[in-house]
Amino acid sequence: MDIKSRIFLPDITYKTSRSGGPGGQNVNKVETRVELIFDFIGSEAFNEDEKELIRTNLKRRVRKDGTIHIISNRFRSQYKNKSDCFEKFLALLEKGLKKETPRKPKKVSKAQKEKRLKSKKIKSEKKQLRRKDFL
Repeated sequence: MDIKSRIFLPDITYKTSRSGGPGGQNVNKVETRVELIFDFIGSEAFNEDEKELIRTNLKRRVRKDGTIHIISNRFRSQYKNKSDCFEKFLALLEKGLKKETPRKPKKVSKAQKEKRLKSKKIKSEKKQLRRKDFL
């Protein structure tokens, strides 16, 4: 199922606060910094397997209470910061739901082994010739 087609709105809350950075007096008056808080433990948008996958893939982003916090204060507009937060949120969930493909070990070919051993032998002989007690 596509991430964008799921319904997250009941589980998302937004908080606003004053933002630092450029903006002059606007910074002191308007709350442009936006924080998106998503309660993914209580969300019905994911089944239990997906929640576990998110919890393992995004373990540094998920807090102990089961919420994900995303902050944006890039823009001088609250509306733009809110949409930026939501875009970051969707990208984070796509990353969290991605299953890693297991690594398949490859066998080293005979020619590669011989080439490696030959180069080791050459280096070893070079170093042997450099030694003082060898002369």
